[in-house]
Amino acid sequence: MDKNGSINGIKSWAEEDRPREKMIKSGVRNLTNAELIAILLGSGTRSVSAVDLAKEILSGCNNNLNSLGRMKPGDLTEYRGIGIAKAVVISAALELGRRRKTADMDSNPKISCSSDAAALMAPILADLDVEEFWVLCLNRANRVVKKEKISSGGISGVFVDPRLVLLPAIKSKSSNIILGHNHPSGNLQPSAQDISLTKKISEACKFLDIHLLDHIIVSQAGYYSFADSRGI
Repeated sequence: MDKNGSINGIKSWAEEDRPREKMIKSGVRNLTNAELIAILLGSGTRSVSAVDLAKEILSGCNNNLNSLGRMKPGDLTEYRGIGIAKAVVISAALELGRRRKTADMDSNPKISCSSDAAALMAPILADLDVEEFWVLCLNRANRVVKKEKISSGGISGVFVDPRLVLLPAIKSKSSNIILGHNHPSGNLQPSAQDISLTKKISEACKFLDIHLLDHIIVSQAGYYSFADSRGI
């Protein structure tokens, strides 16, 4: 029985089964997701070990780390044994993981196809629970010279002023732009509003001799390309 009165406390386990000791002995990659989260938790409750509590959290997210990454600290505290301090630690660790995805990216990557644009936008947008609209500004060689958030909205939509979309491109003297936004619902099909906005921005680009190369919609399910699917 541990100091919390639990007969299932991690300290009562064989040393090779304890997450921290297992990581030191076998390496971090040999730990399960539940064991890694248990290390962040540090402890469980009187009746549930940190590993079992971690499994409960993962089960609530269908064992999907992307879904877990979208949870706010307040969502995590709904689990018995998770206070705000533990919730903040988990959220911070997952955010570091998200930032790691972009840490080694070329600061001026060349966009050659829709998958290149999606790879740049997904780490920024895919995990958000509200819609955001971004623009990538590219030079004549299709290298990104600027990426900027234009607006942020709600779960089902975001207001976008075409003039604000084009302003970063004008300021950076860009020749081409790519639009990007997310669908928190996971549905990748463009809405009627998405289609109308894309056409409106495309027409505005023609007057300024700026080329609209694509409009990318991202979610945890993947991405949709206007250029690939509908043409720009």
